[in-house]
Amino acid sequence: MIERVAVTRYATPLREGGSLPGLVEAEDLGTYVCKFRGAGQGLRVLVAEVVVGELARRIGLRTPRLVGLDLDVEIARYEADEEVQDLLTASVGLNLGVDFLPGAFGFDGSLPAADTVEPDVGATILWLDAFTANVDRSWRNPNLLVWHGQVWVIDHGAALYFHHGWSGGVGDPARFAAQPWDAGDHVLGAHVKGLAAADERIRAGLDRSVFAEVLDEVPDEWLEPVPGTETPAAVRAAYVDFLTARLGTRQWLPVEGPA
Repeated sequence: MIERVAVTRYATPLREGGSLPGLVEAEDLGTYVCKFRGAGQGLRVLVAEVVVGELARRIGLRTPRLVGLDLDVEIARYEADEEVQDLLTASVGLNLGVDFLPGAFGFDGSLPAADTVEPDVGATILWLDAFTANVDRSWRNPNLLVWHGQVWVIDHGAALYFHHGWSGGVGDPARFAAQPWDAGDHVLGAHVKGLAAADERIRAGLDRSVFAEVLDEVPDEWLEPVPGTETPAAVRAAYVDFLTARLGTRQWLPVEGPA
């Protein structure tokens, strides 16, 4: 599983979106963006962050290192902001840490994507988002960073939407496998013409065993029981089934429209 380190100091909130992530320092002397288990989106968002982040790494994309952050109740006692204190108290236990990239800046949506992202990188990001059904990489919210001249992918919590429908059981992986994905609002939609080549290259390196390795990175504490699938091992296997089924089709892959 991902490395676990203890939080030693809560530095400052990052007031972006509704989840209120925070910048923290940890016992390994690292600085991390902490995504809290007590935020309103729930634990499955943290699962998506790990699964999609590790898939991104395996298909050659740049993405920050992930760790598990153990948060002690004592950290919350020294926070003056009542909203932040409530969030810290609700998040005692294991949270997600995303390695902080000092000096990185957000992808500039004012520039044409084709001019700022290498074609193979753009097509690979587009493929990842299509495969994982990520709906949160638009011009309004690119979820891309530029660091040392390279594009890094971040914030994958909106992907793998299927697990939010598991209240009555895990359902049928075939439904997710066949679900199309629309690139019309994607920040890198201009790279759709490179998807066919990216698809051939990427899927050659993925299979059920790779998905199992990726799910092994997810801590047991975040794998909530599902009716009929109560253990962490069984929940991991369900994710592997869904990803394997998706890989077995191309129905979800966007195609370039007419010129």
